[in-house]
Amino acid sequence: MRYMMLMIPAGYESAGPELDLPADAVDAMMKYNEELQQAGVLVSLDGLHPPSSGARVSFASGEPVVIDGPFIEAKEVIGGYWIIDVPTLQDAIEWAKRCPGSPNETIEIRRIQEVEDYSEEVKSIVEKYPDVPLSEKS
Repeated sequence: MRYMMLMIPAGYESAGPELDLPADAVDAMMKYNEELQQAGVLVSLDGLHPPSSGARVSFASGEPVVIDGPFIEAKEVIGGYWIIDVPTLQDAIEWAKRCPGSPNETIEIRRIQEVEDYSEEVKSIVEKYPDVPLSEKS
């Protein structure tokens, strides 16, 4: 099963657009990433720029409304993610616990929806779009 581990760094919601990462933290994280890769569980990963350099598109009014970052109401934002392929949620938790996160960081773990998770009705709709890349991997 694939799981997404979402890094939530406290304070990132108000970080400026500049990217000033501490070299020692990057080194520790790269060692962790290499460990995931060598274990054969890493599918993908990326860090994300702060919300101040992003945008949101809201549909609350029924029409798309663009809001440029930073986002005043944000309490937690995603700083990066890993997608790992492990048998169980407990395995994903064990990998997350090995992350060299700092005291201001939290990792949220979410199972990725697979086509096999859908009802037969939803599967038949998805099958109408064969060129849309959805994973059937479990």
